[in-house]
Amino acid sequence: MHSLEDLDARLCGCTACPRLVEWREEVARTKRAAFADETYWGRPVPGFGPSDARLLIVGLAPAAHGGNRTGRMFTGDRSGDVLYEALYDIGLASQPTSVRAGDGLELYGVRVTSPVHCAPPANKPTPEERDTCRPWLLQELRLLRPTLRAVVVLGAFGWQAALPAFAEAGWTVPRPRPAFAHGARVPLDGLQLFGCFHVSQRNTFTGRLTPAMLRDVLRTAAEAAGLPGPKTGATGPP
Repeated sequence: MHSLEDLDARLCGCTACPRLVEWREEVARTKRAAFADETYWGRPVPGFGPSDARLLIVGLAPAAHGGNRTGRMFTGDRSGDVLYEALYDIGLASQPTSVRAGDGLELYGVRVTSPVHCAPPANKPTPEERDTCRPWLLQELRLLRPTLRAVVVLGAFGWQAALPAFAEAGWTVPRPRPAFAHGARVPLDGLQLFGCFHVSQRNTFTGRLTPAMLRDVLRTAAEAAGLPGPKTGATGPP
């Protein structure tokens, strides 16, 4: 694979997981009432962000009526609203919201991806689906390796999926593998790995993950990645 653009184009045609293919296409046909007049993407959702990113954010999987609708990772749902607002608050995104691909959003030195690229039923991919999708993450990591300096993994599922991919891509992962925790920081051969609670509604609505907590992890990771100009100090809601 010669470029992320090539990788993304090939990924969008993947049909490796029958359950996920059936679900994503069914959702795209039936739609949600609020989006009845929209054409759903209904395919695997590629990563989003520049090919020379120094910071990578790894989620879980696209949402059925979010990324599966828009074709952009973390777009068009509440989780994406929280994530992109935090990136905007610290100066790593051009705007605080993203509702669809082509809406003008730019990320500065940051790429967003996930270990599973198709929307799963109940937002729960199986371990087998996670492992089947891992080669896409592995190739993405290898293409990003020349510039990548820090990674934020959102949630335990993403953490468990990402660590084997980092090891296979050539980074030395400690043994036993470090456990996921919010605020965890693990050095991997010049790459700093950070853990953060997922930006799910369950976490953000209950206060388990606040905007301030998310900004703190993202800001620390951006500084570790050597990104120019991440904003410091408290901005946005607590």
